[in-house]
Amino acid sequence: MADKKKMPIMGHFAEMRRRFFRGVIAVIIATLFSFIFFNQIMAVLTAPAQELDLQTITIMEPLSIFFRVCLTAGVILAMPYLIYQLFAFLAPALNPKEKRYVYTAVPFIGGLFLVGVAFAYFVALPPAFRFFSSFGSSWVNIEPTISSYINIVTRLIIGVGLAFETPLIIMVLARIGVVSPEWLARKRKVWVVVAFVLAAIITPTFDPINQTIIAVPLIVLYEMSIWLSKLVYKRKPKPVPIED
Repeated sequence: MADKKKMPIMGHFAEMRRRFFRGVIAVIIATLFSFIFFNQIMAVLTAPAQELDLQTITIMEPLSIFFRVCLTAGVILAMPYLIYQLFAFLAPALNPKEKRYVYTAVPFIGGLFLVGVAFAYFVALPPAFRFFSSFGSSWVNIEPTISSYINIVTRLIIGVGLAFETPLIIMVLARIGVVSPEWLARKRKVWVVVAFVLAAIITPTFDPINQTIIAVPLIVLYEMSIWLSKLVYKRKPKPVPIED
């Protein structure tokens, strides 16, 4: 068997294509499975909007929402397998010990994604929709469309779920020597700015309170990443000077 580390460039493209199609198939299967539980999923997604009068203004909107919600649920369900496929594609560049370490971390990375989804749903969404239902209610009748509501919810839960994977991803990168604890510590101030930028992109509102609700956990997760990287970072041996 040829050494995968010496795989030609076309071989890498073929491997990437195989991994990509496996991920697509996993999402399709998970999406089809979500069709069965669409009503239950919608009940969960619309629960934070009890104070809002959701409506539809086009005849095609309910069908569009059906597929969008099921696709989002399919991506969430398939996320652990998608993460596995990503690391499996990168595995040929790692030594056996690094491979075992990465594969051990994959389930925890998927678990953190689900923790981020739960955080978005139970912590971030309620204040966001309290803001929406109260702001301007004295001079306008707030009746959002179901499409705009679902767009906000899905963007928030997917975005926060991905952001919560930061610690274990950085830990894996530190273990294989891509980043070091010292480098991460030097980038603390940069990450604070990045955290608030990401929060502004992820959150549906523009008020600083809701953005801080997202940014603070991202900053805490980064500090956790630095601590975890110190535990696993493998320092490269310094070259021994050659004496004349």
